Amino acid sequence: MSFKCWKEVIDDYEKLLENENGHDIIICAGGNEEIRAHSVVLSIRSQYFRTELSKVNVEKRNGKIIFKRPDIPSRLFKMILRFIYCGRINLNELEGTELLKLLMVVDDLNVRTLFLQLENYLIQNKSAFLHQNTVETLETIYQRESFINLRNFCLEKVYKEPKILFETDKFINLKAPLVELLFRPPLLELLLKRDDLILEEIIVWNSLLKWGLAQNSSISQDSTKWNEETIKIMERTLHRLIPLVRFYDMPSRDFLIRRTNIDIHPSRRPKFDSVIIQPKHLSILASWIDKKENFYYNVMSTPYKFNLLYRANRDGNTAAAFHSKCDNKGATILIVKIKDSEHIVGGYSSQYWESGNGFFKSANDSFIFSFIDRNDLQTAKVGCIKEDQYQNAIYCDRNWGPIFGNNDLIQYTSYNIDIWGVKNPCSYSKIDVPENYVLYKNFKCFIVEDYEVFQVVKK
Repeated sequence: MSFKCWKEVIDDYEKLLENENGHDIIICAGGNEEIRAHSVVLSIRSQYFRTELSKVNVEKRNGKIIFKRPDIPSRLFKMILRFIYCGRINLNELEGTELLKLLMVVDDLNVRTLFLQLENYLIQNKSAFLHQNTVETLETIYQRESFINLRNFCLEKVYKEPKILFETDKFINLKAPLVELLFRPPLLELLLKRDDLILEEIIVWNSLLKWGLAQNSSISQDSTKWNEETIKIMERTLHRLIPLVRFYDMPSRDFLIRRTNIDIHPSRRPKFDSVIIQPKHLSILASWIDKKENFYYNVMSTPYKFNLLYRANRDGNTAAAFHSKCDNKGATILIVKIKDSEHIVGGYSSQYWESGNGFFKSANDSFIFSFIDRNDLQTAKVGCIKEDQYQNAIYCDRNWGPIFGNNDLIQYTSYNIDIWGVKNPCSYSKIDVPENYVLYKNFKCFIVEDYEVFQVVKK
């Protein structure tokens, strides 16, 4: 039989730290405060102390080891020592800046167990501080190899909201230390390599020019006054960053292409295969899927991929072709182009399509929509499923193409495959119906030029 009395041992080590009995080391921390400790405990618990205290030239006074770290506030040093002795630490009184300082000190002293706990605590419990001080935090920790999780957390914030960096004065003040340039990609290069950077490319380019000018204060802010030597200086300053700018996404790329011989990176914009709509429509569709305002997302921040499953004019304009391509594919978006107009209609279903003998499927987040003019996003209108019609979200039948609601939007196959019908509002709230329709059996019918179905996948 065996017993484990960990608490008693832990309490005794904590008392040893507090009463200082038998101490053989005096730590001179910030604030001219002397802290007494025991070298054997420090050496066992920390590789850093084990290395430092084993040096032959260690300073001593009256038989006591003198360990000087005036750069570490005594308050933080005491907290770390308490953890080393008994595994206890109280973070309640520390704010974000002090927590970050504590984490850096722990990294310096190589107390790995505490470092991992602190890094996780900072991310989980001080996210508001990190969001408000993302750039400053990155500048502080970027050259430290240990800060992988915290660095990735901050970088992800910048990737999602690059304006906090590129559209502030913080950008031009970014430092590019020589060691960083020689041995690792600098922060700017790491950011610009991202294909999912959510920012207009012209803003990226203008920000880079401002950064380059900040590194060369003698160069005029007016680029029309630059000569060939000035341009060469700017090229040398930005030579690692210029190839990362996606000039294909800018209104004009004459400036650099005329003066430099570089490989231009492909567009950062999402690849999208459609003959009916453009990527700009996706931001609105994604906003509706997430129940946001029309322009909540932009082209670069759209959180979904839209994979083309079916195009009627390409794959065959039949119910069988539709079901062959679209059944059991998860959430989908239908896009319908009205013939001889810019009007489009469509629908989103979170439920997957199926073949069968005819049955409704239930959903509370499906919708239909319209664009009176697909070139004018302001004409967009969404019709959400009505609360008492959730059970009629979509209708699946092997003999029919896509049907939304109780015939709110239907491919009217019984009289011509190119004819679609609308009986709306019924299961869905009202959308804008094409003006040139034919009324047939209570359906507003219109001729369709083509239609597409996209699989909707979360990025």
